[in-house]
Formats: sequence, C-alpha cells, structure tokens
Amino acid sequence: MKKRIVSILLVAAMSVSLFACGSKESSSSSDDSKKDSSASTSTHMNASDADGIEDKDITWAKDNSGNTFLAIAEDKGWIDDLGIKIDEPNFDETNAALTALAGGQVDIISNYGTNAPLQEIASGEDWLIIGGYMAQGCMPIVAKKGTKWNGVEDFIGKKVAADPSLYSVTGALLDKGYDPLTQVEWKSYPTSSDQLAAVVKGEVDYAVVGTSRNYEVQQNPELEAVAYQSDVMPWYSCCRMVVSREYAEKNPNTIKAILKTLIRAQEYYTTHHDECEELMKDYMGVDLDYVKAYMDNDHFQISNDPLKHEVMKGWEILDKTGFLDENAKNINIEDHIDTSFYEEALNEATEEYGDENPEFYSNLKSFYEEHNK
Repeated sequence: MKKRIVSILLVAAMSVSLFACGSKESSSSSDDSKKDSSASTSTHMNASDADGIEDKDITWAKDNSGNTFLAIAEDKGWIDDLGIKIDEPNFDETNAALTALAGGQVDIISNYGTNAPLQEIASGEDWLIIGGYMAQGCMPIVAKKGTKWNGVEDFIGKKVAADPSLYSVTGALLDKGYDPLTQVEWKSYPTSSDQLAAVVKGEVDYAVVGTSRNYEVQQNPELEAVAYQSDVMPWYSCCRMVVSREYAEKNPNTIKAILKTLIRAQEYYTTHHDECEELMKDYMGVDLDYVKAYMDNDHFQISNDPLKHEVMKGWEILDKTGFLDENAKNINIEDHIDTSFYEEALNEATEEYGDENPEFYSNLKSFYEEHNK
C-alpha cells in the first residue's frame, strides 16, 4: 500500500505498542540457529505465490494484543519470501482502526472484534470478512476479588462497564430470556483502564475488557477475572480479518498468499508455544509475564478461520438488540463474508505442507467445514 497517512500515528503509538506480532531480534545464538533453519525451509514456498502478488507494500493495523501468526510468519522470513513489506501502525482503539480502514489508510485489520466491523458494514462500508485471528479471545469479565460468579445472569440488575453491542454477552442473556438492554445498566468509559478503575471504585459491579488487559487485572490485588466471554458464548468470533471489497478485488493473490502463510504459522504455533511466547515478548517489547497472562490461558484460542456461522449469529444478535443501522435490512451479510480466499489457501497449504503435520491440517479442514459450511 502506498499510503503513509498513518506514519505520524505510528511514531506516536509505537511507544505504547504493548502486544502485537513478533520481534525479529533473537535472544540467543540458539534462537539464531533455529531461525536460520526455519528460513531455509521457507524456500519450499511455491514460487508462484510470490510471482502473483499484486500488492507488495501492505499496511496492517496492529493493536496491543497482536497477531501471533503474523509475528511467526515475519520472524521465519515467510513474508519476505513473498516479496511483501508489511507496515504495522499501532491503533489501540477500535474506532481509530476502523476509521483508518474506511479511509484507506490501512489495508488489513485483524484484531478489532467482530461487532464493530459488522456495525460499519451495516452503516454502508463495503468490507469483506476474509479470515480471523482470535476465534475466542481471552477477554475477562472482571469484578472485585472474591465476587462469586454464577453465570451471565449475574449481570441482571447490575452496572457493567462494557459496550452493550458485545453480542457474546447480550446474546447469551437473550438465550436465557432476559432483555440485556433494560435489565442491565451499561456504563461507558474512555479506556479499558478506566473500566477497571470503575470496578475498584465501586462505580460498577463488572467490567468486560480486552485480551491485552489480563496482565493489568492480574497485577491489581483488588480485581479478579471471574469469567471470560467465551464462558458465556464459546467460539463467538472475537476478531475478524477484514479488508475493503475494493482491496480484495484488486489483490486476490496477495490475500490468498498471506492467508496460506498465516495457516503455516498457525501450525508452527501449535508445536512451538513457548518459543512463540518469547517471540511475542520480544516483538512487543514487554515482559514475558505480560504475554503469558493470556497466551497460557485456555480461553485464548486463535485461528485464521473465517467462522462464517458465528459471524452471522453475531449479525443476528446485533440486529435483535438494535445495534445495526437501519440500512442493515437491505444487506445480506453473507455478501460480506468471503470464505473462498481462506478455503483456497487451506487447500494449497495442506497440499504443500500437510506432510509436516497431517493431524493439524486434517483438524483444520474439519473445523472449517463445521464453522463455515
């Protein structure tokens, strides 16, 4: 991408870039040797992937919880093999990232939820969901330490610091026969840290915050994560990979090649978890404990899969709760979920790399069939 409007934001934000995608610095000579070994295997990448790339200069919005698969792919040289350069300006707040995507300042977002992109699509943005990152995020439901948690029904009659468009929560309440908009008092705060402070002060009973806040919660002796969003709605589709339709139409080979590389990185993640934690620590410039606070949590489930069924369910819940623009009635959300890029990438990755871990690729195929077909 040739646009560099966000360069000023990048310089300002990198100092608070707490959590994205993988440093290329090695902490030891053994790490260097591992990287060299991985780089040598990258020559097996299909040369036609690089030859067909339309966009060699991509801008990918980065938040402070990062994209581990992208980190791995960059660290192992697989992105370089494609001849692609990826700039990753930091956008900690979702609205800023969506504005950048709408304005053509970034090409790809992958860490900014599902509900917010869906709301923008309902409002007229011609975007495509082409993949994912967090299938279910490690997003804690936080209360004062010692609070007993019985289930999402504990929100009824309480004050909750969260956006009521979080369909994983409101949908779960609807399923139990509650009206989440009238039976819960939702409170808005500028930042996640403000939400947590509101719990400590007693202004609210609960806060629902993002994956990157797990360490902050753990370090506060007055708080605890009593549950996670995935406890109330498993596989709810936390973060989707989104591009504009125009970008997808102009750069289909680029998208497929990127997804194939990310799928390969996903396999590496499953077999090198501890190494990937170190990678993320270095990339983000944070303590290892900060990364482990969410990456070691079973609620943190990441996948490149588009999760079409779950996205459509989210759209339905947002519609029921009134968080979609009136224009939504004229939109078939399936027209904004294109699974073909991922499916082709998965098929090609399986053909080229499947022998390295047959069980992984078989499971990935089954998962795709279950959540998209």
